[in-house]
Amino acid sequence: MLGLLPVLSPAERRLAEEVLANPAGVARCTITELAKRCRTSRTSVTRFCRAIGLPGYAELRLALAAEVGRAESQAWAEEVGGEIGPNSTVDAVLTSLAKAEARAIEQTAAQVDRAAMGAAITALAAARRVDVYAVSGSASVATDLRLRLHRIGRPASLWTDVHDALTSAALLDERDVALAVSHSGQTSEVVEALELAHANGARTIAVTNFPRSPVALAADHVLLTSARETPFRAGGMSGRHAQMIVLDCLYIGVAQRSHAQAEQAMTRTAEAVRGHLRAH
Repeated sequence: MLGLLPVLSPAERRLAEEVLANPAGVARCTITELAKRCRTSRTSVTRFCRAIGLPGYAELRLALAAEVGRAESQAWAEEVGGEIGPNSTVDAVLTSLAKAEARAIEQTAAQVDRAAMGAAITALAAARRVDVYAVSGSASVATDLRLRLHRIGRPASLWTDVHDALTSAALLDERDVALAVSHSGQTSEVVEALELAHANGARTIAVTNFPRSPVALAADHVLLTSARETPFRAGGMSGRHAQMIVLDCLYIGVAQRSHAQAEQAMTRTAEAVRGHLRAH
């Protein structure tokens, strides 16, 4: 991008300088916010994206998020991952794990696309039917979302088998929402189901750690997590906790959109299980 600066217009040059100086900040900006920050228009932002070889602003944000993630992964390995070794004490392991979990949650909350989150909540709240696709560790997190939605009277189906997921996705249409949860974004069973749901007209949402992954490319709304794997912890809980804060935000957003119904459903469901709670 530095090589393009001399041939860019003044407005495009300001945009380029902002991107180079603060890529993480730009990745979190909406196109309107970036235009205002650089004293230009949304049209100029779009022209700038095309000038650097990208179709539009959404692609610029994804590219920046990916670059920031790669840069942070090295620092993450040095700061957190390098602290755990074969002879680490229990205290050292606990301290390192606490850092990893807290950082994953904090960075996810800081970087998640607010506009995409709002659009995803709107789609879920209005959906006739919600399909959730996830396998392995991500399925445990997705199960929690399914149960929470059910408690407020918004049933959702969770599909962890590829055959079941595909047969369900085949019946979706523009009235429905498909939500995929995959840390890597490369799990075929999840990607195939989301792609089919998208092809049938359903609104699609992806929760993933990688913005250019296949599952992200199949989604209308991409909600990025920020979790780095450390030694001995491939697929560790920091990734699950990052997913959980995103899914919890989706759940709360849906509950807010139907507050009266959600409150009534919570009261009724709590009463239904009250007899199974033992007094001290």
